[in-house]
Amino acid sequence: MFKKLDKNIEKKVIQDFGNEWDNFDQSTIKSIELKKAFDQYFKIFPQSYLNKKLEGFDMGCGSGRWSKIIAPKVKKLNCLDPSSKALNIAKKNLIKNKNIFYYNKGVNEKILKKNSQDFGYCLGVLHHINNTQKGINSCYEALKKNSPFLIYLYYRFDNKPLWFKLIWIFSDFFRKFIAYLPFSIKKIITFLIALLIYYPLSKFSKIFNKLGFNVSNFPLSDYRNKSFYFMATDSLDRFGTKLEKRFTKKEIKKMLYKAGFKDIKFSNSTPYWVAIAWKKKNS
Repeated sequence: MFKKLDKNIEKKVIQDFGNEWDNFDQSTIKSIELKKAFDQYFKIFPQSYLNKKLEGFDMGCGSGRWSKIIAPKVKKLNCLDPSSKALNIAKKNLIKNKNIFYYNKGVNEKILKKNSQDFGYCLGVLHHINNTQKGINSCYEALKKNSPFLIYLYYRFDNKPLWFKLIWIFSDFFRKFIAYLPFSIKKIITFLIALLIYYPLSKFSKIFNKLGFNVSNFPLSDYRNKSFYFMATDSLDRFGTKLEKRFTKKEIKKMLYKAGFKDIKFSNSTPYWVAIAWKKKNS
């Protein structure tokens, strides 16, 4: 049974992600590959800021893969996810970390007190809810003054050529169909997409990269040094989710400013767009 959800979260989306993490619980990923993926997101986050006196949150923690690296560096980490299935996976993956507290809650259920958190991050989550601005506002309210917030939202290919955008439009047509299929069928199709599209394109880009070509605009080039497990996970994530929104860098910056954040900085490398912003005054 599902608990009553706030209107900013769709039940079907929660089910999709619960099934995703249940099938790809990330427990078999090698630590070196996990750290490389972590660095892609967190390289603009001030690692020296973290210490054993701080309390923060992982909003939409999923399998807990990022918390596995953050938790040992801080006093307390709050992991929130509206999917009980995903949260159980996180608990299993993070069983050695005794400073993690788990909440089966969504971003707008406000389980965290206002002005209580020293830092927070929300990666690949708020583009899957109805009102992204409202989700950002809730994260802002939970943070203390002078605290950093790291966010990743799907980009609208605003730094890519037109032909690249047209490929996405074409692929999104299939996503809107696949996302509504039963999970058992969806899992097979997205696995085949990973095998027949993600894998060969990523390996081609790796070859061209070694030959000295710039592959930044080569489709799926970011997967050239990643395992097939990562590809299969992300294929299911990309094509298996009913609700997906995309934003330009300008739109993300505007939402962060509207929430109250200042000193906003974006990463200049994949994945796009990752941004860090600071809360400069209490809510």
